[in-house]
Amino acid sequence: MAPTPDPNNSLGGAAKQDEASLKVPSKDPKKKDDKKEEDLSEEDLELKQNLELYVERVQDPNPELQRAALESMRQEIRASTSSMTSVPKPLKFLRPHYGTLKAFHETMADSELKKYLSDILSVLALTMSAEGERESLGYRLIGTEGDIGSWGHEYVRNLAGEIAQEYSKRQSEEAPIDDLMELVQQIVAFHMKHNAETEAVDLLMDVEDLDLLLEHVDKTNFKRTCNYLTSAAKYLPGPDDMLVLDISYMIYMKFEEYPNALQIALFLDNTQYIKQVFTSCTDLLRKKQFCYMIARHGITFDLDDEMVADDDDREALQDIVNNTKLSEGYLTLARDIEVMEAKTPEDIYKAHLLDGRASSGASADSARQNLAATFVNAFVNAGFGQDKLMTVPSDTTTGSSGNWLFKNKEHGKTSAAASLGMIQLWEVESGLSHLDKYFHSTDNPILAGALLGVGIVTCGIKNDCDPALALLGDYVDKEDSSVRIGAIMGLGIAYAGSQNDQIRAKLSPILNDAKAPLDVIAFASLSLGMIYVGSCNEEVAQSIIFALMDRSEAELGEALTRFLALGLGLLYLGKQESVEATAEVSKTFNEKIRKYCDMTLLSCAYAGTGNVLKVQDLLAQCGEHLEKGDIHQGPAVLGLAMVAMSEELGIDMEIRSLERMLQYGEQNIRRAVPLALGLLCISNPKVTVMDTLSRLSHDTDSEVAMAAIISLGLIGAGTNNARIAGMLRSLSSYYYKDPSLLFCVRIAQGLMHMGKGLLTLSPFHSERFLLSPTALAGIVTLLHACLDMKPIILGKYHYVLYFLVLAMQPRMLLTVDKDLKPLSVPVRVGQAVDVVGQAGRPKTITGFQTHSTPVLLAAGERAELATDKYIPLSPILEGFIILKENPDYREE
Repeated sequence: MAPTPDPNNSLGGAAKQDEASLKVPSKDPKKKDDKKEEDLSEEDLELKQNLELYVERVQDPNPELQRAALESMRQEIRASTSSMTSVPKPLKFLRPHYGTLKAFHETMADSELKKYLSDILSVLALTMSAEGERESLGYRLIGTEGDIGSWGHEYVRNLAGEIAQEYSKRQSEEAPIDDLMELVQQIVAFHMKHNAETEAVDLLMDVEDLDLLLEHVDKTNFKRTCNYLTSAAKYLPGPDDMLVLDISYMIYMKFEEYPNALQIALFLDNTQYIKQVFTSCTDLLRKKQFCYMIARHGITFDLDDEMVADDDDREALQDIVNNTKLSEGYLTLARDIEVMEAKTPEDIYKAHLLDGRASSGASADSARQNLAATFVNAFVNAGFGQDKLMTVPSDTTTGSSGNWLFKNKEHGKTSAAASLGMIQLWEVESGLSHLDKYFHSTDNPILAGALLGVGIVTCGIKNDCDPALALLGDYVDKEDSSVRIGAIMGLGIAYAGSQNDQIRAKLSPILNDAKAPLDVIAFASLSLGMIYVGSCNEEVAQSIIFALMDRSEAELGEALTRFLALGLGLLYLGKQESVEATAEVSKTFNEKIRKYCDMTLLSCAYAGTGNVLKVQDLLAQCGEHLEKGDIHQGPAVLGLAMVAMSEELGIDMEIRSLERMLQYGEQNIRRAVPLALGLLCISNPKVTVMDTLSRLSHDTDSEVAMAAIISLGLIGAGTNNARIAGMLRSLSSYYYKDPSLLFCVRIAQGLMHMGKGLLTLSPFHSERFLLSPTALAGIVTLLHACLDMKPIILGKYHYVLYFLVLAMQPRMLLTVDKDLKPLSVPVRVGQAVDVVGQAGRPKTITGFQTHSTPVLLAAGERAELATDKYIPLSPILEGFIILKENPDYREE
C-alpha cells in the first residue's frame, strides 16, 4: 500500500459503499485545505473527533483512562474496512498524531499498556513509517504476543517484507534472530490458512528456513505450495534450487502424492529417493505407473526385493521399466490413427507439386539421392516394422531387399542396412531376425550397418539377456574400421545411460590403443559418453583425456576429434559443478582443441539448468571476433541453447540474443546459430524461428544454409507441419543442382514426417519438467556433427544421423486398464496454461477439443480426462497412463 502524500486529501470516494459518501466531492485540490472540515461527512467527523480524543486520553496519567482509550482505538482500527486504493479511515485520521504517539511511547514506563500502544503504533507505521526504517516490525517485536492476523492482510504482508530486510541485515552482522523466527512462524501459519501459500514460501525463502513448511502444509494447500516451489526452482541459483525441490519431495511424500514425488526424484537424479517412493507405496498398480514414468525418462533402473516383494510382480514391473511394451503401445496408436500404410520417400517429397525443372533434374539415380532416400525412408517409417524399400517380401531370384541395399555406394550401404533397425525400432525380436541375414555378409559396410542396426532396434529397450552386447561385443576389435565403428556406435545407442561396466571394459582399451585409427577412437569416446551420460565417471573421463592428449597436431585438426571432447562433455551432462576438475585438466590440452573442449564441457555440464551466469560466460565467448581457424565458438553458441532450453522465458530471451549474433557475429558463429535455434524449438515449430531459418536457408554461405535446412527439419520433427513442408519443397527445387544442399533438404523432409507424425524429438517430458539425459545426448551429438557438415554428414559418417534415435519418443497419451490393456476414454486436449500461484481452481488448459484415447499431444499441449468414471494414477497425462475405476462414480 503506497503511503498517500497528504494526510488531508480524502480518498473516501474510492472507499466501499458501506462507508458514508462525501457531501462535497473534492475535485478542486486548491480549495481542499479550507474545505477540509466540510469534506467529511458527519460520521467521519465524529470518528475523527473520537480518535483525537483517544489520542489525548492515551497521554493521560490515569492508567484506567489510558487502557480504555487504547482499547477503543484498537476496536476502531480493526473494525474499519477499506477498498484496495484507499487508506482505512482510522489510520488516515491518526496519521497527523503518529509523531505525538511515538514521542509519548518513548516516555512511557514498561508495562502492559506500553505493549498495547506498541501494537497500535506498529499498525500506524504501516502507512506512516519512512522507507527502510522498519518501524512497523520494531514496534511489533516489543508489542503484545497477540494474533497478528486480526490486524488484516496488508499489515501481515508489510511485516513479512520488513522481516526479510531485517533478516539479511542481522545475518551480515551475525546478530541473533530468534525473535524474528517466532514472528515468521505466526505469519506463515496465517498465510497458509488464508490461501496465500506463495507468500509464505517467499518469506521462508528470504529467511532461509523452508523446513518450517512441512509443519504448516495440510491436505488442502500442499499441491499449490509444491507447484509454486517446483516452478520457482528454475529461477533460483544453486544450491537453493535443489533445496527447494528436496522440500517439495518431502511434502509430496508426506501426503502420499507419490507420482509427483517420483518426478522430483528423477529430476534430482536421486536413486535413493526413487527407491523410497517404491518402498513407501504399497499399491501394486501405482507401482506399475511409476515404472512407466521411469521408462519414459529413459534411465536404467533395477528393482530389488525391498521395492517389490513378490517375484512375479517384480518381473512384470521390471518389464515395464525396460520399456518392452513401447512398440506395442506405439503400434496401437498408429492403428487408431490409421497410419499403418508404409510410405515411400516419393510420398514425402511430393515432387509433382513442383514446377517442371526441378523434378526433371533430379531423376538421375545418384548414390547421394539414394542415400537421402534411405534416411527419409528410415525416419518416416520408424517403428512401423514395414516399408517399401528394405522389408519388401523377398523375390525368389534376387534375394530379399538386396536391390535397395545395392543401390547405395560403399559406406552408403552401412546406413541402408542400419535403416532396417530404424524401421523395426523397439521391436527387438523381429528386428534382430530381419537383420540376421546381413551378419553373414562378406561385404564390410553391410556388416557394419547390421551391427549399427542392432543397436538402433534395442535403443531404450533393456533386456536381461543383453542381445546387443552378445551380438556386437565380438566385432569391436575386428580389423576393418567401418565394422568396428558400426559395433561401437551400436553399443553406444543400445546401452545409452546404462553405465554398463562390461562395455566399458571393451571400449576403454580402444581409446588408448596407439594403432587404432582416429575415427574408431572418436566413436569409442562418443559411445562411452552416451553409456555413462551424466554419471561423472572418473575412469571413463581419464581414458578420454589421455586419448585427447595422445593426438598429433594433424589429428587435432580433423573434424572427428570434436567427438572426443563431446564424449568427455556428455559424462557431465547437467551435473553443474562436478565438471570443474575436468575443466581444469582440459586447460592443459593442445591450444587447437583446448577452448573447444572447455566450451563443450561448460555447455554440457549446465545443459537444461537455465544458469544465467553461464549464459553470460558463453555470450562473452561468442562476442569475440576471431580468425577463421578458431572452432570453439560453435559449441559456445550451441551451449547457449543447451543452458537456456529448460524454460519458456529463457528460450525467448535466447532467441533474441541469437538474432543479434546473426547480425554482428563472425562466420563461424553464424554457422552455429541455426543449429542453436533448432535445439531451442526442437519438435516445436515457432513461427518466428521458422521465418528466421527460412531466411538463413537461402544464405550465401552454404554452411549456414545447410545448418538452417537441417534445423528446419529439427524444429518440425514429427509434426508434419504444412508450412515447413512447403518451405522444404520449394528449397528442393531451389537447390536442385547442388547435391549437398539437396541432401540436407531431403534429410529435413524425413525428419519433418518422422514416424508419420507420431514421434517427437523433444528431450523434455512430463509437461517440460523432466529432461531425459540420453535424449539430449543424442541431439547434441548430431548438432556437434553439423558444426562441420562436409567431412562428417556429407562425408562417410552420415550414419551419425542415427544418434537421433535416442531422442525419438511417441508423443502420445495411451490410457490402459489395470491389466495394462488399452482402454479408450474421452480426454480433453488443449494448450497448457500456467496456473502456478493463481487463486481458486483455475482451468489448466484452454481451447480444448475432446478426443478419445489414444491421442497425440503437440508441444505445449496438456490433456485431462473428460469423464469421472476413471481416476488416472498419475497427475500428468502423457505416455502410458493407468486408469482405475472411480468407486464413487454413478451413471447419470
